[in-house]
Amino acid sequence: MTFRRLLCCDHGGSTVVLAGVLVTLAAVGVLLVGSHSALAVRSQAAGAADASALAAADAVSGLVAGPPCDRATVTAAANGVVVSECVVTGAEVTVEVRTAFGPFGVRARATAGPPPASAPPRGRAP
Repeated sequence: MTFRRLLCCDHGGSTVVLAGVLVTLAAVGVLLVGSHSALAVRSQAAGAADASALAAADAVSGLVAGPPCDRATVTAAANGVVVSECVVTGAEVTVEVRTAFGPFGVRARATAGPPPASAPPRGRAP
């Protein structure tokens, strides 16, 4: 059988191959969109944990009034997440938040408080 004869008499074989390629490309596209969406939700949760920990640390330092964990809860709710843990240790606050990405749970943790004693003074290079 010659190559020319194979091309003229394929009887729909190229249609099947093309359909397979299109299905594969669609599946890859769905996976890429899903993975990028998951990264966006994770980033949102991390930002909300940071903001909640900073709000709680402000309450511990006396900069704002109210219990630290209540401040963290209000800030987390404003960012669309829920506080699952809030621990105050001296002047340091650790907050863990959670949210959902479809059927999966996403958690993020952040700690805020005064700088360590070994940190250089503000405005000076180490």
